[in-house]
Amino acid sequence: QLEQKQDWKHFGMDILETIILALVLYFGINALSARVRVDGFSMIPTLQNGEYILVNKLAYKTGTPNRGDIIVFRLPGDETQDLIKRVIGLPGDTVKVGDGIVTINGQKLEEPYIAQTPLYFGEWVIPVGSLFVLGDNRNDSRDSHQWGLLPLQNVIGKSVLIYWPPNDWKIINHTDEVLNAQ
Repeated sequence: QLEQKQDWKHFGMDILETIILALVLYFGINALSARVRVDGFSMIPTLQNGEYILVNKLAYKTGTPNRGDIIVFRLPGDETQDLIKRVIGLPGDTVKVGDGIVTINGQKLEEPYIAQTPLYFGEWVIPVGSLFVLGDNRNDSRDSHQWGLLPLQNVIGKSVLIYWPPNDWKIINHTDEVLNAQ
């Protein structure tokens, strides 16, 4: 009978250890990363509607976003919505969109990843603490050209890979844009 009590005690401790380890892993993984579903067509052709991506939440805790990074953030004015867009303008930049091209500080931005050239016009000066973001599907995207600049504190993290559906699995290419003299 004593041996049976010891077996139950060991079994109970094993269960408790397993539960504690599962909780530590769950909260640890969620502190470091997020899993996000692409909802909509604003990032076509880079990301497709319904894909799931892994987001590195630590990417900008020690660094800052770079032009070309595909980021997930809380929508300014409605922080219950998370969006995914590409960083185009950094603090101190002047972004101009017109005649189907995007320029940064007077230099043309080469964008091999976009669905089509933008059909809208505008000019934005990016202050410290903000970013200018656009969807790769320029003419079908709610982004900085409509709602304004993105405060850095709204950034959740940098997209890392597409993990669902399995046939779309790939590491996300954060294209380093090339600025060409006009």
